[in-house]
Amino acid sequence: MSSAKVVVVIPARYGSTRLPGKPLVLLAGKPMIQRVFERAKLSKHVHHVIVATDDERIVKAVQEFGGEAKMTRQDHRTGTERVAEVAAHVEGDVFVNVQGDEPLLDPAAVDAAVNSLLEEPQASISTVATAIKTPADIMDPNVVKTVLDFEGNALYFSRAPIPWVRDTASKIHVQHLKHLGLYVFQREALLEYPTLPQGELEKIEQLEQLRWLENGWKIRVAEVAHDAVSVDAPEDVARVEKLLQK
Repeated sequence: MSSAKVVVVIPARYGSTRLPGKPLVLLAGKPMIQRVFERAKLSKHVHHVIVATDDERIVKAVQEFGGEAKMTRQDHRTGTERVAEVAAHVEGDVFVNVQGDEPLLDPAAVDAAVNSLLEEPQASISTVATAIKTPADIMDPNVVKTVLDFEGNALYFSRAPIPWVRDTASKIHVQHLKHLGLYVFQREALLEYPTLPQGELEKIEQLEQLRWLENGWKIRVAEVAHDAVSVDAPEDVARVEKLLQK
């Protein structure tokens, strides 16, 4: 499926508890959604980029910078469900769910995830992870960790420190992987997603990706060097603007 048509969908919800109107927050003179859109367009494999939103103000902002936006229902429980609604009406073989709050998105990470999925036709989904470089992140429940099998497929995702080093007296090298919230789907898998039953592990850890593992889906994981930088709260705006200046 090397000639697969790849479509990026950026779910952008207006309501945010910590940062209302988050997609339209200005970062160095541009709305955040524009910066995400422009970064996604730089991916080598991508044919089409669409913003999926629930608010006309976001649609207008996207149209003003020359992008494409589609209105979706307001009752979606997850961004993936919003992406699935768009996929049901848009032609494409592979759909990429790019988080709308990552204005420093690395286009190479999108390409790595797409390649990982296309290399394994039996896989339904692919995602990306990066080596944890800050030791404190290993114990941070807000940093999601993952462990892989020999072929680069996810065995599990957790807020807990996995793998746990039991014998601290031994000198063993352990690489902890941080999961980044970028997903690539085969179209059929994405359309089936909203019908999957929610499992206990997803409810306990509050991690959407565990639903796919609990339902027996294979998730490919591509390792990348670049870490994700998201805007979740007002204090993140100044930090990201400094990074943009660099």
